[in-house]
Amino acid sequence: MKYMGSKNRIAKEILPIILKNRKLEQWYVEPFCGGCNSLDKVDGKRIGNDNNRYLIEMFKELQKGWTPPKYVNENSYNEVKNNREIYSDCLVGYVGFNLSFGAKWFGGYRRDKAGQKDDLENMKNQSRRSYNSVMEQIKKLDTVVFYNKNYWELDIPENSIIYCDPPYEGTTKYKDGFDHEKYWNWVREMVDKRHEVFCSEYNAPEDFVCIWEKELTTGLDTKSTKKDVEKLFVHKSQINNKNQ
Repeated sequence: MKYMGSKNRIAKEILPIILKNRKLEQWYVEPFCGGCNSLDKVDGKRIGNDNNRYLIEMFKELQKGWTPPKYVNENSYNEVKNNREIYSDCLVGYVGFNLSFGAKWFGGYRRDKAGQKDDLENMKNQSRRSYNSVMEQIKKLDTVVFYNKNYWELDIPENSIIYCDPPYEGTTKYKDGFDHEKYWNWVREMVDKRHEVFCSEYNAPEDFVCIWEKELTTGLDTKSTKKDVEKLFVHKSQINNKNQ
């Protein structure tokens, strides 16, 4: 599914690095699973967690066989947006992400092209593509154990592989504040507990090492020329332990 900050473009490059030393029956955990666009490319034992309850309820209900609407018009989109309390969490999650421009949480009704507000066929095509994408993706997520918790509350099985894709420091794409110092301390704690932890970010504290990077065009606008360097970090102790 479309999701703001999705790692779909780089998943095939970073996952072989993250999973290189994965052992049989070892859990793979994403504390910030978002749209599951990397999680859906991993097999075996998997945990997906996110603090957006609507998103997680959507995935859970899809696993149980729930079928979202194939077409949501703009009036219905705004009705759900403005009256979330009267709709199921799974429907709110589906509409809020899949039918929004740039997959930004209720960031405005999604269309193919500007100026096509009244093009009914265009809007139906967008809804249909969103529906088909989610229904195809859930087939790859049928065995994922989903949680709706804060990352630090997540009960992670021993010796797991953890891939973190948190809100990036210095970006404005997330509405809620995020305590980056607390997050990095938590990552250190997970490493101390002998988990293998990988972190996506633009930058990291000095005791973390970049093991992969790639320049990518970013932004909601498909014509955007803004470029950022996506990086994958591990704590330096993980490098040292492998070299011993």
